[in-house]
Amino acid sequence: MSNLIALYTNATTRLDRLETHVPTLARLTFLAVLFFYFWNSALLKIDGSIFSPSSGAFGQIFPKAAEAVLWDVSQMSLFQRLVIFAGTVAEFVLPVLIVVGLLTRLAAFGMIGFIAVQTVVDVTGHGAKLGSLFDSPQELLDQRVLWAFLFAVLLIKGAGPLSLDRLFKSKV
Repeated sequence: MSNLIALYTNATTRLDRLETHVPTLARLTFLAVLFFYFWNSALLKIDGSIFSPSSGAFGQIFPKAAEAVLWDVSQMSLFQRLVIFAGTVAEFVLPVLIVVGLLTRLAAFGMIGFIAVQTVVDVTGHGAKLGSLFDSPQELLDQRVLWAFLFAVLLIKGAGPLSLDRLFKSKV
């Protein structure tokens, strides 16, 4: 029995040494699983330039208002234009910052906020069902909690050893 405990202790000690790489693995997981989801969503929001929101952006972020004016982007208020602009910039910039590991904690915090706003819009504007935790990975709440947890790892642990954050930190 003591040999089995020693084997387990030895294996877990080796795994503990890999702990410093968890943030790097979290960033790679984000790149593999969610980066292009956010990037493509941002691309749908622009009509030629980041300063020219598309009807898709209007419909994604303010679906009821867009429907009320038949998707005519010229009917958007200044507030709606600013929200769409900020959301589009965030959807382009924050994922890139996370992938390269630059200002990672700030970017992860921003992505958690983005997910919260996105979830509220999906439920209130698009009629998505929030669901409840532990019911199904296809339910919105389970999915978004999983996404937020990935960003929480980066918020708490930082970018990891293979990142621009670490490179700049070593220069200081």
